[in-house]
Amino acid sequence: MPANGSSHPARKHPKPNPSGVHFLAAPRIADELVRSAAITEADLVVDFGAGHGAITAPLARTGAEILAVERDPEFVRKLRTRLSDARNVRVIPADARTFSLPRKKFAVVASIPYAVSTALMRRLLSPTASALDRAALIVEWGFAKRLSATSPRDLETAWWAARFELRLVRRIPARHFSPAPKVDSAHLTVHRRGKPDKLTDRALWTLLQAAHRTPHAPARTAVAFLGRKPHRLLKANGIDPERAAAAVPPPDWAALARQLAADRSLHWPPLPRALREDRR
Repeated sequence: MPANGSSHPARKHPKPNPSGVHFLAAPRIADELVRSAAITEADLVVDFGAGHGAITAPLARTGAEILAVERDPEFVRKLRTRLSDARNVRVIPADARTFSLPRKKFAVVASIPYAVSTALMRRLLSPTASALDRAALIVEWGFAKRLSATSPRDLETAWWAARFELRLVRRIPARHFSPAPKVDSAHLTVHRRGKPDKLTDRALWTLLQAAHRTPHAPARTAVAFLGRKPHRLLKANGIDPERAAAAVPPPDWAALARQLAADRSLHWPPLPRALREDRR
């Protein structure tokens, strides 16, 4: 349920939309979104910004336990009426930015409001305590391109991409929403990379910090603090020592972090609090 983004030259006179809400009006896309998350009856799934239930309804048919989060009281009422027979759906009146995330493993399938995209992704992907396993999301096109870039533009996005696979599946034209927003959206999938490990996470954050402190410097400078032969260390892990540090794919830094975390002679600083717990 995206909110307006930047202007689009092809739409000169959009109709007034005081609420800033745009509903997905293409059942086929909603079905594709649900299928891409491979939801089963054993899953716990959160639908943020459930609105009229365009995504909640096909989610309900999977038999999974569904938490439909919606802050607008009128939408909550209508959603409860529409899905009154769906015993596996719980409609929760709450804001996506403050809703208490599940503590057990969960998935997210949702059309994310543009205005809260960064805040919500930060809650889902930043804390090591997050129980998110996977997600299928509709987000603003430009935002999806930034998240799925091979070389993230900042430290935060690199942290996300090192621990989760972020894949841009397809572009979703604005005409598939009612009313149509001024920009296109995208189908983005998220999958956790391996099992969380506290020591590896600490090593990873330290490496990424070093890489993004001087992003254009050679990667060998980012590991110089280890006091080891940087060329040999990086080459052994498939990383070009002369490549710009920020251009090294985050999964490569993650692989190096796993190796270094196994070396008990190395000591890693604790993670910042914001990366250890959900800070609403």
